[in-house]
Amino acid sequence: MEHNLNNILEDLISRDYEEDWFEFKVNWYEPHALGEYISGMSNAAAMAGQDFAFFVWGIEDGSHQVVGTDFDFHRDVKNEPLEHYLARQMKPDLAFEFRETMFHGDRVVVLIIPAAKDIPTAFDRTRYFRIGSGKVNLIDYPEREAQLFMALRGEVPTIEKTASEYQDLTFNKLFAYYGSRGITLNRRNFKKNLNLLTEDGRFNVMAQLLSDNSQISIRFGLFKGKTKASTMYAVREFGNDCLLYSLDGILRYGEVLNVPQADERGRIVERKEVPLFNQDAYREAVINAFVHNHWLDGPPAFTVFQDRIEILSKGLLPPKQTMDGFFAGESVPVNEKLARIILQLHISEQTGRGVPAIVDVYGKDAFRFSENNIRVTILFDRLEMGNDAPVRGENASVNSVSTPVREKNTPVTTPVGGKNTLVTLSDGDITIQAEEGGAPGSRKEQIEEKILTYCVEPHGILDIAEWLGYKEKKTVRKYLAPLLEQGRIAMTIPDKPNSRLQKYITIH
Repeated sequence: MEHNLNNILEDLISRDYEEDWFEFKVNWYEPHALGEYISGMSNAAAMAGQDFAFFVWGIEDGSHQVVGTDFDFHRDVKNEPLEHYLARQMKPDLAFEFRETMFHGDRVVVLIIPAAKDIPTAFDRTRYFRIGSGKVNLIDYPEREAQLFMALRGEVPTIEKTASEYQDLTFNKLFAYYGSRGITLNRRNFKKNLNLLTEDGRFNVMAQLLSDNSQISIRFGLFKGKTKASTMYAVREFGNDCLLYSLDGILRYGEVLNVPQADERGRIVERKEVPLFNQDAYREAVINAFVHNHWLDGPPAFTVFQDRIEILSKGLLPPKQTMDGFFAGESVPVNEKLARIILQLHISEQTGRGVPAIVDVYGKDAFRFSENNIRVTILFDRLEMGNDAPVRGENASVNSVSTPVREKNTPVTTPVGGKNTLVTLSDGDITIQAEEGGAPGSRKEQIEEKILTYCVEPHGILDIAEWLGYKEKKTVRKYLAPLLEQGRIAMTIPDKPNSRLQKYITIH
């Protein structure tokens, strides 16, 4: 097979880390160890779904800088040509080849290693495997050996091929979701049409994800500072539900977090409002995290810090996907059948749009690739960064958990606490007392959610109206009335009944 070495090398050095199926060296040379690498990388390529592995001389391991090499692959090993020495001990026969090219102005040598076929590749009667940057004897890792044999048989674990440990699944929410999009699912054959069964007729992991209770926790954690070493003051749970509703919940929660900032700079008549972050980029990042997540390794994770949102999905780029293709929006779904459902329901309108949309706003640096996950960072565009939002003193704690007081131009956050957690806000002669609400749903529910999260700090009804963009109290009262009936807010008389629009903080 003909290889465009320069294109391959450009892709390899663009990656933030080395994967098991490629290796960089400068002038390193140990004949027997090289044979072990060939065996391990051939097997690792098969596991990763790659056709080839690549051992490269002339590129630094850590920095991926092209420095050139003096490595001579025509040398002998005890009067035997290196290539013959390696091939003679390789079982089964492996058609590897050495190639050299000028790359970025320097000589680079590439050893092209075909992926194992049918059975694992062995060198000197030992089957090796790559784990991180090292090579190990495959016999010492029986689980990986079993996974490799599955891959060689074309049985790479996927959410469609892997049976769920839960088989008493129901799908009422799935039917309701399709119905809300104007699509009727056929109850007789929806399991087959949506690929919810394994070959032996059991529910698979995708069925579990789309069932009424996925049994998978998907959390949104909120931190006071810029690292996880800072105080964690809220965790929102969006899992243990039909995956489609979990996705909708996280997308809507982004709207709650994305508080408009009043831009008074250069104001003459109208005040401009600037969002905290780009909502479209956030939406695409969340959808990508769901569609391309390796669900067999766990759910994606969502974290809010003072200056950003981080969205982490499990797994790496899919086989056959290059970095250039990834950033160009050439879609290679990790979960193809799930991606089709997302498109069918018009949750995503176009395949491959997500990454370019994020890069257009935040650049390629928004993406970080590690050995087992992909992280996307949505930066906040604060008009005034300021310090961390202050928290109440220890005498005003709620359920022994400190709850932050929201400042202007900071993201809305929901306090930690049970359903009896109460906060108050004042409006002239009355104080409105609110408890933490549930996840947002409809437009009405979204506004209620915003009211409840905004009311971590007490505010009058006029304050609420202005914050929501309404001019009159009566517009807000229609959202307050059902909350009063549900007992989620209460009206109390303040200590100073003659005060006008005084703001009080009274936590019960």
